[in-house]
Amino acid sequence: MPLALGLLAAILYGSFAFGLVRSDFLKLISLYISLFFLTYTLIRMYGWNFWLLVLIGIVFRLVLLPSIPNLTQDFYRFLWDGQLVAHGTNPYLFTPEMFINDPSLATTKIANAGELFAGMSELNASHFSNYPPVNQLFFAISTLLGGKSIMASLVVMRALLILADLGILYFGKKLLEALNLPVKQIFWYFLNPFIIIELTGNLHFEGVMLFFLIVSLYLLHKKRWFPAAILFALSISVKLIPLIFLPLFYHYFVDKGLFSKGFWTLKKFFWTVIGTVVLTFLPFYSSEFVSNFAKTISLWFQDFEFNASVFYIIRWVGFQINGWDPIQTAGKILPIIVIVFVLALAFFRKNRSTKDLVTVMLFAISFYLLLSTTVHPWYVATPLLLCLFTKYRFPILWSGMVFLSYSAYGPEGFSENLWLVAIEYTVVIGFTVWEIFKKNPKVQLTS
Repeated sequence: MPLALGLLAAILYGSFAFGLVRSDFLKLISLYISLFFLTYTLIRMYGWNFWLLVLIGIVFRLVLLPSIPNLTQDFYRFLWDGQLVAHGTNPYLFTPEMFINDPSLATTKIANAGELFAGMSELNASHFSNYPPVNQLFFAISTLLGGKSIMASLVVMRALLILADLGILYFGKKLLEALNLPVKQIFWYFLNPFIIIELTGNLHFEGVMLFFLIVSLYLLHKKRWFPAAILFALSISVKLIPLIFLPLFYHYFVDKGLFSKGFWTLKKFFWTVIGTVVLTFLPFYSSEFVSNFAKTISLWFQDFEFNASVFYIIRWVGFQINGWDPIQTAGKILPIIVIVFVLALAFFRKNRSTKDLVTVMLFAISFYLLLSTTVHPWYVATPLLLCLFTKYRFPILWSGMVFLSYSAYGPEGFSENLWLVAIEYTVVIGFTVWEIFKKNPKVQLTS
């Protein structure tokens, strides 16, 4: 029976990878719902058989190994940046358009430059890279091992992401065991079609970032703060998002007030994290880099809009009152609200155990995404993994609902269906509130 279910799911993954066009939303969502149901069935019925589900999860990923991502164009930019790094060129100083339009920049150094440039979106081609240094290292490894072949480079990149998922499986299992939680919960990451499609299939590097993060949390639980700090820094240098978690370590270390032994350990932890992050950026440092990188990062807060929740309500109110989109103002205010919320979690909630720490990390990242102007589906990977070490399950539901956002990519071009966005967030927020105040009425975020 499990092999039959696994075979059926593998066939559906093959159809998803090799027979789907992103604009065919009906087929996309039908395949996804079917895969989600099969995953639920496998975990519910065979969660006790750890190695069987591990084997099935690996097979699902191998089905996608020789495929071209069909839900995103980002991988073209990954390969472009990787080739620049492999040739010793700083990817933060030039946009792809600069290379294409200026022969003096020697576009011949980039294998398949025309194909990569044509494949990436105009948005990607016209902006400086916003991928941190360790992420760039993985891009470079993929292009070096893949040579001049785009497909070979994609296979290498996908293999690296599969290895990261196996690392998450291993250390996630160990952390669950250390916290006396059911080991089968890790399969809501490892077997989740959301993870397999978005990370293995679409080549998003949240998996590598989460690998470093989960190993860091495991080492912290084992009281090994120094290697934990280094790995936490590496997760930041893959994706910047773990920066939001740094204040949450305050009570985890400091349990007897300022200037206690824990306070000095916290300082050493912070300085190790900051120092390691700086070291990873150092090879690319220049005044132009700082300007270009900051400018590109700011676009995510003040220019881009996709699958937002609270911001879309603010935008609607702005149009009703003023007649224009208030993103420039909201994009500056909403991050400040997120920072205040995170600091409140850090200083007013006693996050002294690993489980408490992971719980506040879950609510910090969820609140950040709730107030973000752009929430791509793969962003949900972080709260999904974190929730497995807590009593909350709303990110699992979110990982099922977030694929409604792909309805925006229709045959006529990009156009978001705001009704589907509303359904996504109404269901997820409603379930979250129920989990906090109904299922666990004594749970409070500030106690």
